[in-house]
Amino acid sequence: MRTWTAHAISEARPEDILAALTDPDEVARWSPVAFDIEDDLLRLRAGDRTRVSGKLAGVRVGFDVEVHAAEDGRFSLSACGPVAMDVDYDLAAGEAGTEVHASVSIRPGRGLLSSVMAEATNGLLRAGALSAAVDRLARVAVAA
Repeated sequence: MRTWTAHAISEARPEDILAALTDPDEVARWSPVAFDIEDDLLRLRAGDRTRVSGKLAGVRVGFDVEVHAAEDGRFSLSACGPVAMDVDYDLAAGEAGTEVHASVSIRPGRGLLSSVMAEATNGLLRAGALSAAVDRLARVAVAA
């Protein structure tokens, strides 16, 4: 398993950032990977389970997503597909603004496709996709 982290400071309030994390339409504005949520959810909430699909390494893939937390300055989910991911965002108000801490842990599954997808995902993260997404999230939440 490999874990990637990123940090940003936003002028937005923690609740505005949480709104951008849990609104599927807003997620499309800051996410590093374009995807479609197959259910008609207006907001992601703790306990929600949904399916998302998108392209990873040029291949259309799907993930089963379970939201573990979506309140009190925390957003956490797990996604299982050709690669398993644990995603956490922690938000804390500070003097300079809201501190946004993000982490993504990647766990390859079994088989060649899973190994290739895990390496492609790690490559995106190594190239700065998480840092760029957190920076966009910080800006999107201010504009909302």
